[in-house]
Amino acid sequence: MAEPGVETRTRSSVITARAAASFDPVGRSVATARAFVRDTLQGWGYSDVIDDAVVLTSELVTNAVVHAGTTADVLCLRSEDGVRVEVADHYPEREVPLQGSAESFGSPDREGGRGLLLCAALASRWGVEYTPTLKQVWFQLDLPDRPVGARSAGPVIPVELLPVADAQVRVATIQIDRTGAISSWNDDAGTLFGYAAEQVIGKPLTDFAAWPHTPGTGTGIADALLLSRWEGSYGIRDADGRVVPVYASHLRVRDPQGEPSTVCLLVRDDERAILQTPLRAPQDSTDSYSVGNRSVDPFEIFIGSPAPDDLDGLLQRTVERARDMLDADAAFLLLATDDETELEVRATTGLPSARQRFARVPVETGTGRYGSARMPAVHEDLSAVPEAVPLLNGTGMRSVVTVPLKVEGRLTGSLGVAAETPGRYSNEEALRLQFAADRIALAVESARLGELERLRRGSLSFLVEASDLLAGTLDHDQTLALMAQMTVPTLATWCAVYTIADQASDPYLSFVLHEDEERIDGLKALLSKIAPPEPVPTPGARLWAAPGEAAHQAALRSSMRSLGLGSTPALGGGIGTTLATAAAVGGETVVLPLVARNRVIGMLTLGKPSDDHFRQEILELAEDLSRRAALALDNARLYSERMAISRSLQRSLLPPGLPVIPNVEVEVIYRAAGEGNEVGGDFYDLFPIRDGAYGFAIGDVCGTGPEAAAVTGLARHALRLLAREGFGGPAVLERLNAAILDEGSRSRFLTLLYGELWPQEDGSAVLKVVCAGHPLPLRLRQDGTVEAAAEPQPLLGVMEDLELYEQTITLDPGDVLLCVTDGITERREGTRMLGDDGLAEVLTNCTGLTAGAVAGRVLRAVERFAAEPASDDMAILVMRVPEPQK
Repeated sequence: MAEPGVETRTRSSVITARAAASFDPVGRSVATARAFVRDTLQGWGYSDVIDDAVVLTSELVTNAVVHAGTTADVLCLRSEDGVRVEVADHYPEREVPLQGSAESFGSPDREGGRGLLLCAALASRWGVEYTPTLKQVWFQLDLPDRPVGARSAGPVIPVELLPVADAQVRVATIQIDRTGAISSWNDDAGTLFGYAAEQVIGKPLTDFAAWPHTPGTGTGIADALLLSRWEGSYGIRDADGRVVPVYASHLRVRDPQGEPSTVCLLVRDDERAILQTPLRAPQDSTDSYSVGNRSVDPFEIFIGSPAPDDLDGLLQRTVERARDMLDADAAFLLLATDDETELEVRATTGLPSARQRFARVPVETGTGRYGSARMPAVHEDLSAVPEAVPLLNGTGMRSVVTVPLKVEGRLTGSLGVAAETPGRYSNEEALRLQFAADRIALAVESARLGELERLRRGSLSFLVEASDLLAGTLDHDQTLALMAQMTVPTLATWCAVYTIADQASDPYLSFVLHEDEERIDGLKALLSKIAPPEPVPTPGARLWAAPGEAAHQAALRSSMRSLGLGSTPALGGGIGTTLATAAAVGGETVVLPLVARNRVIGMLTLGKPSDDHFRQEILELAEDLSRRAALALDNARLYSERMAISRSLQRSLLPPGLPVIPNVEVEVIYRAAGEGNEVGGDFYDLFPIRDGAYGFAIGDVCGTGPEAAAVTGLARHALRLLAREGFGGPAVLERLNAAILDEGSRSRFLTLLYGELWPQEDGSAVLKVVCAGHPLPLRLRQDGTVEAAAEPQPLLGVMEDLELYEQTITLDPGDVLLCVTDGITERREGTRMLGDDGLAEVLTNCTGLTAGAVAGRVLRAVERFAAEPASDDMAILVMRVPEPQK
C-alpha cells in the first residue's frame, strides 16, 4: 500500500533504460550509491537533474543502510520526460511519518524523516510502496523545459579558425591488453607507422615507443597505459626507424569477462586538434571574441584545465596552447632558479624530442635588447644572432618571441614561441604572448612551489630511508651495492662508484649499475677503458664529459665497422650492444666526491641517457646522499679492516689442526658466542708432547672479549711450552696459575681440564688428568653406564699456592671420554638448565657411536634444549677408543 496523502505514480511513461545496484549495510555504501547514481545519469545525459538525484539518493540510502541496517537496492529508470529512482530496504515494518499530522516530518534537524522531507521539496513526484519483504521509497525528477533544438555543447569555433589538415587525416586505433602487448592494430595505424598488423600484434607497445617518458610530463608510457584516462604526446618509431611524433588519447576499459585493456587513439602531433581542440583567438584580437552569444577571453582557454598541483601537465598545456595561439612551429617554457641567475627548461613542444629538458641557460646571455630573459624580446632572424636563444641552436627555428613570467616583479620563468621562417613575429604577437604569460605566471609559480614542497618532503623521506639502509650494514661490498641501488633509477639512469684505497692509489671502478640490467656489462666495459675522474674534494656535482665522448666514439667506430670501414668495436660485443651502450651514457654525467674524515675515499658518478639533463633538486639530493654514503663506506672499510685483524688474531688462538692419535678417535666442536667472533673465552687444544704421549686441554676463561681472548692465548701457548719441557700435569697448571696472576688487573680466573694421553698396545688408552674448577669429564662405558672421570680441584687465577694432583683413567675399547665447557651444562630455557645430569642422560644414549657422532648428538641436544641462540661459548672434546676390528 502507498502512504496516505502521497501520490503513488503509475509507470505510464515508456522506460528507455534502467540501471540497478545493491549496497551492503555499511557506512561507505552511501558514497558508493551516490557515485552510482551520478555516473548513471551522467551517462544518460541527464546532467540537469544529477545534483538533486544524488542528494535524495544519499538520504534514502543512509536511512536504509545506517538507520534500518539492511541492504539498500537502488534502481534508476530513464524515460522520455525524466528519471525515476527507487530505493528499497528490507525492513518493511519501519514507521514512516504520515503527511498532515503534527509529526509529519518534525524538525529538519531530527534524525528520522529528513529523506522524505527532501523528497517533498525537490522531487516532481514521490511516494512509498510496501511489499511483504521490503519498503520502497521512490522519487521522480522531470527534465526542465528547453527551447526547441537546444542542447548541451561547448563553444563553436568559426570555420576560418579551424586547423588545416595537410593530408588525409588518419587516426590510429591500437588496443593494448593487460600485459601491455598490442592486441588490435587498425589500417590507419599501419599507414602511419608502416607496420602490418601481424608484425606488431603480441608485442609490447613500449618496444615501438621512441621516448621512454612523455616529454614535459612525469608520466612514462607504460604508466600512462594503466591510467583510466590520459592524453599526451610521445613518439612511435616507424618501420624505417624514424620517429613519428604523435598525440595520443588513452582510455582504459574492460570486456564482459572483466579483462582490462587500453584503447589508444593516435594522430600526428601536428593534428592534435582532432583529439584535443583548443580554441584560438583571431590574429587581430588581443582582448576577446564572441562564441555563440558569449564573450570569450582567449587566455581563459589558454590556461587549460590541468590539476592545480600538476606542474608538468600545466607547463606542457601552456606551451601547446602558446604554440597554437600564435600559429607557431615550436614553443618552450623555462623556470627560473631560486637565485634567478639561470633558467631551467621544463616543457617544450615542436622541438626535437625532450632532449633539452632540465637543461640550464643563463638569464643574462649578453648585452643589448635581446640579451636578457627579464624583458620581452622579438628575434626576427636567429641566423643573425645565433646565441640569442641557446635552446634553439640546431633546431632550424629562425624567428622567435620570448616573454618573461613574473610574480610580484620577480622573474619566475620565460615563455617563448618559434617558427621556422624568419620575420614571423612582431611586437603585437609579443604583447599577446606577454598578456598570456601574465595570466599564467601565478598559476605556474603556485604549482612550482607545490612541486618544490613535495620534492623536499620526498627528499627528506628518501634520505631517512637511505640513512637507515646504510646504517644497517657494515659490509663494504654491500654498502657499495646499496649506494648504487638507491640512486638508480630514483636519481639517475646509471651509476658508477669509484673507490680510493689510500692517498697513493688511483681511483678504482668498484661498482656499476644501470636501470637496464642488459647494459651493465657494456657500461662497465666503456668506463674501464677511460681514465677515472679526478678525486677533487670540492663539494657539489661537477660535469664529466669523458663517458659521453667515449660512447660517441664507440658508436662512430661501430657504424664504420657496419659499413666495412673499420675494425672491431671499442666495447666488444655486437654493434647493437655498442650503440645501445652509447645511447645509455650519452646524456649528462656528473661526479660527486665521497669525502669522509677530511679525505676523498671515492667518487659517485651519475649519468643520464642521450641528451638528458639533471634537475638541480636531484643534484642537491644526490650531494646529500653522497655525504651519508661516504661516511657509511668509510665506516664499512674501517670495520672490515678491524674484523680482518680480529679474525687473524683469533685464528692464532686456535690450534692449527688436530694430530692423528693411534687407536684413538678424537672430535672437537667449538662455537664462539657473539657476532663475528671465532674465539671467545672458551678454548681447547690437543698436541703431541713426545713420542707416544699427547696433551689435551679444554678451558673456560672468565668473561668475554679481548681480555678473555688474551688469557686464552696465554693459557694455550703456556700449556704446550711447559708440557714439552717435561713438566707433569700439576706442575704445568701451577706455573700457568702463576703466569695468570702476574697479569695483575688484566688477569682472569680460568677453569681448566688438562690431561696427558698414552695409547697402549692392547688397544686401550691411559689418561692422567687434572680438573681445575672445570666441569668434570664424563666416561661412557660399553654397557651404557656414565660416570665422572675425575674429581674437582681449585680453579686457576685466584690463589697463589695451589696443591693440585692428577688422576689416572684407563679407557677400554669402546669407552668414550666427553669433555665440555660450562656453555654446554649451563644451557638454559627459562628456569630450566641442562646441567650435569641432563648431559649424562644424553651421553647414555651414545653407546656404539663414533667420536664424531657423539659430539654431534651432544650439540644437537644442547641446541634443541632452548629456542634462543646460545649466549655463552661452547666447546666439546670427545675421545673414544674404538673396538678392535673382527
